[in-house]
Amino acid sequence: MKLRRQVIWYSVALMMVMVVMAVAMFMKKENVAAYDSIETIKSEADLKAYFERAKKMQQSAAVKYSEVAEEKASMDSASSESSNAVGGGDHSTTNNQVEGVDESDMVKTDGEYLYSIFAGTSVKIVDIRNPQQMKVAAEIKPDDDYYPSQLFLHDDLLVVLGEKMIRYPDPSDAMDKSAAMDRIMPMNSLTTVRLYSIEKPEKPEFIREIGVEGYLKSARKTDGMLYLVTNVFPNFWAMNEIEGDALRPRIIDSNEKEEKFMEFKDISILPGAVDPSYSVIAAIDLSSPKTSELKTKGFLGSSDQMYMTKNHLYLTALKYEARTNSRGIETLIWNPGKADTEIFKFKLDGTDVKFYQSAQLSGTILNQFSMDEYKGNFRVVMTEGNMWDQKNPSKNHLYILNEKMETTGSVNGLAKGERIYSARFMGDKAYMVTFRETDPLFVIDVADPAKPKVLGELKIPGFSNYLHPLDENHLIGFGYDTVAQKNPSGGEPLILTKGMKISLFDVTDFHNPKEKYTEVIGGRGTYSALQYDHKALLQHKKRNLFGFPVSIYEEGAKEFEVDYKGSGALVYEITPEHGIVLKGDLVKKKASGEQYEDWEKQIQRLVYSGDSVFTLSMDEVKSYKLDSFKEIGTLKMK
Repeated sequence: MKLRRQVIWYSVALMMVMVVMAVAMFMKKENVAAYDSIETIKSEADLKAYFERAKKMQQSAAVKYSEVAEEKASMDSASSESSNAVGGGDHSTTNNQVEGVDESDMVKTDGEYLYSIFAGTSVKIVDIRNPQQMKVAAEIKPDDDYYPSQLFLHDDLLVVLGEKMIRYPDPSDAMDKSAAMDRIMPMNSLTTVRLYSIEKPEKPEFIREIGVEGYLKSARKTDGMLYLVTNVFPNFWAMNEIEGDALRPRIIDSNEKEEKFMEFKDISILPGAVDPSYSVIAAIDLSSPKTSELKTKGFLGSSDQMYMTKNHLYLTALKYEARTNSRGIETLIWNPGKADTEIFKFKLDGTDVKFYQSAQLSGTILNQFSMDEYKGNFRVVMTEGNMWDQKNPSKNHLYILNEKMETTGSVNGLAKGERIYSARFMGDKAYMVTFRETDPLFVIDVADPAKPKVLGELKIPGFSNYLHPLDENHLIGFGYDTVAQKNPSGGEPLILTKGMKISLFDVTDFHNPKEKYTEVIGGRGTYSALQYDHKALLQHKKRNLFGFPVSIYEEGAKEFEVDYKGSGALVYEITPEHGIVLKGDLVKKKASGEQYEDWEKQIQRLVYSGDSVFTLSMDEVKSYKLDSFKEIGTLKMK
């Protein structure tokens, strides 16, 4: 029943996202522009007028949903973006992009206890002080309508982020019930945060519940402030049939007697927005969890990616071009070659979130690592066009914008016919991987915001999905090895992925980057969660250890056939002096007759504490000695 509900909820979310993308595609393409102010909603009439316009746009939009979803899915799976990973102290912490800005994850540790979500239904607190005799200290079992997904730790506070489903008012009194079910979505998601005191981890104490309508986009925590971004898709189809407020996002707080709707004064329209959705930013001070005010701001318009520093939050939104046919009627065709991206910048001052500036740039942004803020400047790499369009091939750009989101410099037209697979900014340098047949790693000097320039380029087989800094002169790439095969139909060769590939890049000489060491794991079909979720990486800085979950396959006897070999985790020591050295092989070989990995036994995360490392799957936690990686304990979760 729970699984079926989740499938229904995700289907609803996907449908709503497709609607928003359809409407967004109907917008006229504009030149690169910047905005420093936004329009505020003043009344219910203003809000209804906005959604009336959006409704008309949605009704006239004609987009091939399947093509949109397919293209977006291929981009995400090839190189998306998120374990308690990076750490140089006594225990690991989450692999965060920005120093001092914590990202939520499915597991956190304070070195003595693991706090983890198991099977998406409960939060378990595992006592790991004795790795040989681990035990479940406590379990938080939510009710049937709440599904936890992400966690934060803040001092003695456990922050649990999850989803509830809320029902819209029943319009059956105002219209035929069967028609109503055809015309409206009956439920929407409510991103819900539950706060628990873990001063005594074996007895977590519920403190408070807060919630903001919408599907959770992303969450961050910095200096004791929690920030959430949700996407809300109101029931605007039935806004004339339903009595009451169907368009404003709902807010809940266990400190209040009843749920409430967002105030009109807290709702604004993002520049150029016409789509029937909100991006909601919520903030709360965790230093006083019982009494702090939950502040929310609703911005009409959808959002895609999120990047955040201690002082600023950035949201991105895709924009597409409508075409006019021979009869003068505008129609919509999925054409990524015409996609632009709007970037919205917000200022953060505690729980106060204020729109500051926006800019529109040519191309699309892959993920959060394509963006960076440094010395007051915003840097971003983007892909413009379609890599399969021979008449107008894709190309890649780097832009640098000043504090007011005005472009100060750029590098344009890199790697034509390819697209970005991963990127990383490291101070005055930017590193970007593109791919089609080979993997060019670009080294770009971004020290002068007015004159960024390419310093070096390295072409090698394969590509990196994720780039991770080792030190100022070395970079680790996690991705795939590839091989080119002759195309039986002629034309360009077929590029096939092989095993998972780890590369250690030496960028000491920026003009001549080198792939100093490589390691290929398994064959075709091998994959790791790290290739699409950076939080799946464990790093022990003092020991130079890097670990990640993995499922290993090899090529079978027949072409394109793969043979499952086993799943688990691998831990490597990676140094410039000795390269990539396997230290811990925690892969369990397949059982007789086993053709695929068991998802319940698949390792999701690795964490370390003291002299032990722990692996977490849906049904168990295992502990190993950090020196030898010898197994020393197992705790079953069922």
